Amino acid sequence: MASKKHPVKEIDAAVRFAERCGWRLISAGHSAHCLGRLLCPYGSVNALCRCGDFCMISVWSTPRNGQNHANSLRRAVEKCILMESQNEDV
Repeated sequence: MASKKHPVKEIDAAVRFAERCGWRLISAGHSAHCLGRLLCPYGSVNALCRCGDFCMISVWSTPRNGQNHANSLRRAVEKCILMESQNEDV
């Protein structure tokens, strides 16, 4: 099932990128400021994952700067320790 579409195209593209990397978008419910949270696929499975730091990212509905928020979402996904180690193995 496709997740909720973000109205800012840069943020929506960053969320889709995270989903392709295995991250899940969970809905924030009826929160006014948060569209949802991206969850790392390795957070609860592997002790090497930096739980609490980068395993959960809030996707804001109305960020001050959409491009900067999209960049920070992509950066968090790309800096995942376990994803970096998978890329080194390839």
